[in-house]
Amino acid sequence: MTISELWLALLAAVAAAILSAGLIGVIRPLLLKHALAKPNARSSHRVPTPQGAGIAVIAATLVVAGFTIVCANTSNSNLPVVVFGATLFIAVVGFADDLKSIPVSTRLALQAISVGAILFAAPGDLRIVPAFPFWIERGLLLLAGLWFVNLVNFMDGLDWMTVAEVVPITAAMIILGSLGEFPVPASVVAAALFGAMIGFAPFNRPVATIFLGDVGSLPIGLLLGWCLLQLAWHQHVVAALLLSLYYLSDTTATLLRRMVRGEPFWAAHRSHFYQRATDNGFTVLQVVREVFVLNLALAALAIASIKMQSSGIGVALIIAGGTAVAFSMYRFSRWRS
Repeated sequence: MTISELWLALLAAVAAAILSAGLIGVIRPLLLKHALAKPNARSSHRVPTPQGAGIAVIAATLVVAGFTIVCANTSNSNLPVVVFGATLFIAVVGFADDLKSIPVSTRLALQAISVGAILFAAPGDLRIVPAFPFWIERGLLLLAGLWFVNLVNFMDGLDWMTVAEVVPITAAMIILGSLGEFPVPASVVAAALFGAMIGFAPFNRPVATIFLGDVGSLPIGLLLGWCLLQLAWHQHVVAALLLSLYYLSDTTATLLRRMVRGEPFWAAHRSHFYQRATDNGFTVLQVVREVFVLNLALAALAIASIKMQSSGIGVALIIAGGTAVAFSMYRFSRWRS
């Protein structure tokens, strides 16, 4: 990324923050009337709260990122049209689910269309393991993308939780872009998403006055997944894993635990580690602060893994990151004295 492209990315972050905050202020009165999330046994909130701020976050991200990529006008800054289209599609699916619950099978099928469109449109020479059969690799990526979209949605169950995840990840991607280790379009999208989440943060500060809703969490998962895939396709698999390690660990461990217990793992629940933490004496701010600091550490490890370019160091960094994540999950699962 050139100096001019870096400045454009930083300006994109500022513009997306302003646009996101402004749009939330405009649409919140409408969401109060038509998209009110009422608390239930599985909720972390106690009073009815409007959901749908994701409309503003995603609109700001796509508008600003699209405009910035066009303005960059460089040979490696092609507008990822299919990614933007798939993001809009999955946002519509999420909004429909916010207003009236969609059956699980239908919801997964529609999400798979969005993930599959991105993978189908990607050049065939983009491979993670070239020795692996092409269609098997793409099939596994489809399942992984579908899982990642949903795990971001699953983890959006606490005020500021998604902010504590998205902001460090996208900040790391901006840094990697400035170092020339990340494609320009993905860097710009990450910068715009970073800014849009900063604009959303004041409204979602505990106690939140508005939630993202599925219209926000699903497309955010898709955009983050696409950005992480850019890292993996450029042989930075360790960095991609480190950046998403807490979310991957919490959701996967929770899913496996529910399956072992014979619980309906597809149903809404309150058994994620971050949710159990609030039942174990942690305040919401304590949980999100710990997750935020953990993700900053993981981001630093991810950047280090790319700059050092050593398989041995990569394994050591994965072990270090995994140990930090396991320690946080252990703390969340225990009563806080």
